[in-house]
Amino acid sequence: MSPSSLPAHFLSLPKAELHLHLEGSIEPATVCALAARHGQPLAEQEARRRYSYANFMEFIEAFKWVTSYLRDPEDYALITRELGKRLLAQNVVYAELTLSVGIMFLRQQQPEANFEAMCRASEELRKQGLRLQWIFDAVRQFGAEAAMQVARIAPHYRNEGVVAFGIGGDELSLPTADFRAVYDYVAEQGLHRLIHAGETGGPQLVREAVELLGAERIGHGLGAMHDPALLEMLAERRIPLELCPTSNICTGALARQLTRGSARIAEHPLPNFLRQGLAVVLSTDDPAMFHTSLLAEYAHTAAMGLTEAERDRLAALSFEHAFLPAPEKRALAAARPGAHS
Repeated sequence: MSPSSLPAHFLSLPKAELHLHLEGSIEPATVCALAARHGQPLAEQEARRRYSYANFMEFIEAFKWVTSYLRDPEDYALITRELGKRLLAQNVVYAELTLSVGIMFLRQQQPEANFEAMCRASEELRKQGLRLQWIFDAVRQFGAEAAMQVARIAPHYRNEGVVAFGIGGDELSLPTADFRAVYDYVAEQGLHRLIHAGETGGPQLVREAVELLGAERIGHGLGAMHDPALLEMLAERRIPLELCPTSNICTGALARQLTRGSARIAEHPLPNFLRQGLAVVLSTDDPAMFHTSLLAEYAHTAAMGLTEAERDRLAALSFEHAFLPAPEKRALAAARPGAHS
């Protein structure tokens, strides 16, 4: 389904997005521009070739390749501005951007300088009608010590819009319990706690994320479909699942959960989750790398069988579960369409 299939009222509706990796928003042409800035000319055809994956680990390798061209603060400011323009074009008025601070540390960069440049870019976007907040993200396979390094820096930027700490990467690489001390520290610092779980892994990893780490939202959470008791717990506690259907098709995550060689968007569990009373939010994950947009994700919900009323409700849930005070959520959800134009 194309975004053009969405009704006019939905196109102009204020929207929020909560699971969006800044680095995964880099378009192939921008990768080439970044490469040229650093004296490494790159053909756009080669960049586009890299944006294709047969499985989750191939995607991880492509993500590492893309981020290898992010080397200084201006690079990060550029990709923030470019993503902001695309969000504004979709009437997105609020987004929580996940930032791979763990990769910055791995590459011996200065996360402070990079983030300050992004903050300056986000101030320009706010004047146009887009509010950004930030999630500092660690990489699971790098281990608990590296995750703590990210956790320690995050609280210093609460006044600049850092609202949460999260962990992404390969959820099968290390036990959840390894990160308990990291999440205890984050909780003590007053930050929200997120983690990718149940993307390629099973329901036990989702349960551990909640019970061991105190996760307040779950990135993906597909594996929960296999455990009715877990679904009941998630619904009762109103712990949202951040669902990214196109991502789950492109990485093979949904096919893996269905124990098949392939899967179709219509088979995504989003409608079942929604109708069972779970809190779910719709997102793009890495929009450029999965050739999608937030409007395209909403258009796909028709193929999943959602009604227009259910789709409108889904859009409202992203405001409801944003890390914002209630009055600010209501104000953003009621923002005048086109205020940024």
